[in-house]
Amino acid sequence: MNITIYTNETCPYCKQVKEELEKQNIKFLNRLTSEYPDDWNDIVSLTGIPTVPTIVHKGKGYVHMDHEENGRPIIRTIDTENIYVPGRDFPNAQALVNRLKSYVPSKYTETKQTLEKIKTLNYNINMAFQRVDQLLKQIETKIK
Repeated sequence: MNITIYTNETCPYCKQVKEELEKQNIKFLNRLTSEYPDDWNDIVSLTGIPTVPTIVHKGKGYVHMDHEENGRPIIRTIDTENIYVPGRDFPNAQALVNRLKSYVPSKYTETKQTLEKIKTLNYNINMAFQRVDQLLKQIETKIK
């Protein structure tokens, strides 16, 4: 595993995550956001979430090409990069460790994965608005 963790010196959660990674013998490169501001700004620009500890996990993945060779689908190995942000991608240090340990490259293209994530996000937003609508109706009923 090729793991970089972006932290700052005053973050107790960063310390907890690093300790858990060390306890599980997961090697990582620690980068202070203050010492790598350009890299950190790139990550924040991409995720939109300036929260530490943010983990960059580089690995290998596979891409199924849309065409075939000799009647068989073409599969290419590619470099992958996953960014894990606390709260959004993991609720605690153990969940992050579990996610890193169980990582398996996806057999789907990045485009397909992105589409499915957008569909899931759309579903979750819709469910949240339905719940808010139900709560507002309950409040209206109590006020009348």
